[in-house]
Amino acid sequence: NGTWTLVDLPPGKKAIGSKWVYKIKYNSDGTIERYKARLVILGNNQVEGIDYNETFAPVAKMVTVRTFLSVAAAKGWGLHQMDVHNAFLHGDLAEEVYMKLPPGFHTDQPGKVCRLRRSLYGLRQAPRCWFAKLAEALKRYGFLQSQSDYSLFTLIRDGIQLAVLVYVDDLIIAGNKTHLINAFKSYLRQCFHMKDLGVLKYFLGVEVARNAEGIFLCQRKYALDIVHEAGLLGAKPSKFPMEQNHSLALAKGDLLQDPDQYRRLVGRLIYLSLTRPELSYGVHILAQFMHQPRKEHWEAALRIVRYLKGSLGQGILLKIDCNLELKAYYDSDWGGCPLTRRSLTGYSIFLGNSPISWKTKKQHTVSRSSAEAEYRSLAATVCELKWLKGLLLSLGVHHDQSAGVFCDSQAAMHIAANPVFHERTKHIEVDCHFVRDEIQKGMIKTVYVRSHDQLADILTKALGRDQFEFLLRKLGVRDPHAPT
Repeated sequence: NGTWTLVDLPPGKKAIGSKWVYKIKYNSDGTIERYKARLVILGNNQVEGIDYNETFAPVAKMVTVRTFLSVAAAKGWGLHQMDVHNAFLHGDLAEEVYMKLPPGFHTDQPGKVCRLRRSLYGLRQAPRCWFAKLAEALKRYGFLQSQSDYSLFTLIRDGIQLAVLVYVDDLIIAGNKTHLINAFKSYLRQCFHMKDLGVLKYFLGVEVARNAEGIFLCQRKYALDIVHEAGLLGAKPSKFPMEQNHSLALAKGDLLQDPDQYRRLVGRLIYLSLTRPELSYGVHILAQFMHQPRKEHWEAALRIVRYLKGSLGQGILLKIDCNLELKAYYDSDWGGCPLTRRSLTGYSIFLGNSPISWKTKKQHTVSRSSAEAEYRSLAATVCELKWLKGLLLSLGVHHDQSAGVFCDSQAAMHIAANPVFHERTKHIEVDCHFVRDEIQKGMIKTVYVRSHDQLADILTKALGRDQFEFLLRKLGVRDPHAPT
């Protein structure tokens, strides 16, 4: 591969060590696929400015993945997946890096070291080098790199519609014609050592199933692993994830003897919320106590696991009958944090009737009124909508019409529409008031909705069973494994 050349170590330079890493790769049925050995350089010994400079490499955001798949479902694009064998070995190295001879490798010339010409696993700049190499190959084929998400590449011209989404060495390829996808795959095989995984079924732990209704995304196996690891396979399922009117922020129970167990569980729940928007609020609350978890926090986390026990196969459906129009629901919980009195922002954005983006996040400042808290939530939602419009434009979806933003606060709607309420708004930062400009330009329009029908309510507070299940259905969450 021309990965290195044997040279004498120049004066003033330092050679970095390496080691072999062994791993057993398994098939989906548990049988052994292959035994894998990989040479890894000890990148922790690199020095910034000498062995490396920039290390950042873009990877696809999960919102981009859901949007990409939603557009593919609506347009009837074929979806395929490819994997690159030893991706990082393809990257060309710009820096001058020297490595000691690998364990088990000998030469007749004593004192020689390896001058790296290509990147190796373990190098801090390896992901950046690989992405630059891949991006160059895609642009050479005619792809354009999206300005909204640099990991998305599209080729749209003369009836050709091809799109590629990159997550390190995993590629999702979508196109309107099968022969175009196959021709592009052949090109990639000429450039790199590729593994064709066929039709997209499993990506980053997310199971992808396609039928006449659309594309269903879930993490059933991942959720089952969480329940199994927590030892709750035989536990009684919970009907909703978090107890109403909880006081977890004021918990005074004993500190956990093993906080790492709590941190690992919450970390796994954070990743599970990629296809489970109803977990967003509960995970947000639990993640605030990673540094010092108490008994009450652990019990609340186990309650979420018991909820998973009864809804393992739950996920989101990206519908095929989609008008590709954006709409958003947002809400806030004024002064929701009893420690800081900062409010909570929650929003859920749909493409047609398919949920593609959601978030629960504490606001940066304390709001002096519920209207202000709602207005700040509106500003955060509009930011996400603007970004999504740019992302959809890269995929060939134009939005000339206004995006509907559903709000249950009349005061926030008035503040957004009119430069009034001076006493209430003179302390609000300028960055929030861009909402007015977007309304005047017709990018968004605010629509009033009753609090009972506010879908974002499930993202800002713990609800009772009836309201939770009512909003869950409207949120687009499905469970195809549940009995009918």
